[in-house]
Amino acid sequence: MLAPWACDARRSRGRRHPEPTAWDRDEHQRDRDRIVHSTAFRRLVYKTQVFLNHEGDLFRTRLTHSLEVAQLARTMARSLGLNEDLTEAIALGHDLGHTPFGHAGQDALHACMADHGGFEHNLQSLRVVDRLEQRYASFDGLNLSFEAREGLLKHCSRRDAEWLEAEEPGGVGRRFLDGTRPALEAQLCDLADTIAYNAHDIDDGVRSGLLTLDDLQALAPIARLQAEVLARHPQLGGRRLLSELLRRLLSDQVHDLVAATAARLAEHRPDSPDAVRALPRLVGFSAPMAEETATIKRWLFAWLYRHPQVTRTTDIARRVLRELFEAYQAAPQEMPAEHARREDRARAVADYIAGMTDRYAGREHARLTGRDLFAELAASQPAPGQTLLDL
Repeated sequence: MLAPWACDARRSRGRRHPEPTAWDRDEHQRDRDRIVHSTAFRRLVYKTQVFLNHEGDLFRTRLTHSLEVAQLARTMARSLGLNEDLTEAIALGHDLGHTPFGHAGQDALHACMADHGGFEHNLQSLRVVDRLEQRYASFDGLNLSFEAREGLLKHCSRRDAEWLEAEEPGGVGRRFLDGTRPALEAQLCDLADTIAYNAHDIDDGVRSGLLTLDDLQALAPIARLQAEVLARHPQLGGRRLLSELLRRLLSDQVHDLVAATAARLAEHRPDSPDAVRALPRLVGFSAPMAEETATIKRWLFAWLYRHPQVTRTTDIARRVLRELFEAYQAAPQEMPAEHARREDRARAVADYIAGMTDRYAGREHARLTGRDLFAELAASQPAPGQTLLDL
């Protein structure tokens, strides 16, 4: 049962290439299924979240992160009467355009493309589903619904929005020009992404040994939750204590977001998805939880994402992508023919590199340059000590 403000597949704004309806699935179920069966989705299993794929078997990848976002988003969508299938499709597809090596890879590719329109992973996700996937006889891309495509495009510069609007008047770029909001399902996935990576990056940081449970006491919400847990389970420690803390952290954020969003919906009472677009952003935390979430994010930037061991690896990742870009620019025949023969060479190179997994990018770099930079880095670092990974 959908609330009046939810997207109804029967009233979808449709696909760029008209298709007959399916007898067994609605439009947003088809969106989700097309994403799950895409090549770009499978590649996410070997793309970095924080730690490179070869650094450990249990760290999050873009695939496991996307699954966790989808679980959180779908749970909240049900509580708010939103379209669960559309929510799941957006969550599963939100990172399809991410480069290998996470944000370091995106930064490197953006710098390489500075004279060619730049690179942004949200826009690249749209390119993947609109153009780059090659699965259908009648059209390029996955031909997703407008609502799913809109949800994938979380951020967009005015320049890119104007380009999108010229190509597709009234399409997914329009809201960035007229200041309107996306559907609630898209708003929800944006924050489900934040909830997931805040908690799970803490988990991976401790698992890696770069963070400790003692370090986490600097975070007021974690310190508060730990006091609550140990009051009931005074002997709890190690992996179980961390898991209990993060479970409660996730629950607190989810419950706060649902309650705060429900209050805003009750205040504004939108009677349709179109009414949502003209209102202030409705999906969000309460003010105290928003500040708490921002504090966690700032702390992770300072203590994990900029940790010397992480930055040593990301510096290598940037160099690998930069040198790959230069190599393919100079010798496009080193790419597959469908990329090598394109006239827009720089964008073809960016599309090819963005689609790579971490390990394929590393192998290609070693093939083209004769150096395995990640193997050299690993050989230069001391063996790690015991962490919660070993407990």
